[in-house]
Amino acid sequence: MCFSDSARVPEPPIKGEVGQHGDLTLTASDGNKLMAYAARAGQSRGIGLVILPDIRGLHNYYKDLSNAFAGTGIDTVAIDYFGRTAGHGERTDDWDYRPHVAQTTPEGVALDTGAAVAYLRSPEGGKVEKIFTVGFCFGGSCSWNQAAAGHNLSGSIGFYGRPERSEPFIAEMANPLLILIAGADRGIPGSAYVEFDHELNRAGVKHEMHTYPGAPHSFFDRTFAEWQDACQDAWQRMLGFIDQNA
Repeated sequence: MCFSDSARVPEPPIKGEVGQHGDLTLTASDGNKLMAYAARAGQSRGIGLVILPDIRGLHNYYKDLSNAFAGTGIDTVAIDYFGRTAGHGERTDDWDYRPHVAQTTPEGVALDTGAAVAYLRSPEGGKVEKIFTVGFCFGGSCSWNQAAAGHNLSGSIGFYGRPERSEPFIAEMANPLLILIAGADRGIPGSAYVEFDHELNRAGVKHEMHTYPGAPHSFFDRTFAEWQDACQDAWQRMLGFIDQNA
């Protein structure tokens, strides 16, 4: 998994009020019922964000992250991927996510993301038009892929994503990407990102790419004291990317 139950969201540079927040159930256009968590900004900037979690789905780290983004003025929804195969339930450290990850499809993730986008565009979700995605690990590439899913997004952000999972969608990508890379991620060679950069350039996809040298997979975690500068830089890059493209 990417973040364990002991992981903690790094403090954002902006800490404003969080409005209404809590669990909810969304319905995708194919009828799938999925777990989600929504956090309204206390002082909304008219911007929305969909969080695409790691391979364990919707666990507490992403609920806390939703609240953190809401505190920066962004109405936020985090989703779970596994409504079609696992139903609803706790996504704790001991939950066996592997068989459910194997049954996800890009189409299913896009439909579930679409349900979150529709919620954010509704009066209940904040009635926002400028919407971004952010994802981590499995969700990193899923987030980039949403640029090709017809959601009319303003941007897609991904940490530690696998380029090979996004390369089939490059030709259809319609919004900018922010690509944040852990330099010491043992599972993804740096050459994969070099090729990804080349392919995005060839296709004319606007993107920013930044590597954190020596940083491990899942470095965006307050409990990793030695990576707090990287965490703060990542926050600044995310919020700056959102400001530039909103």
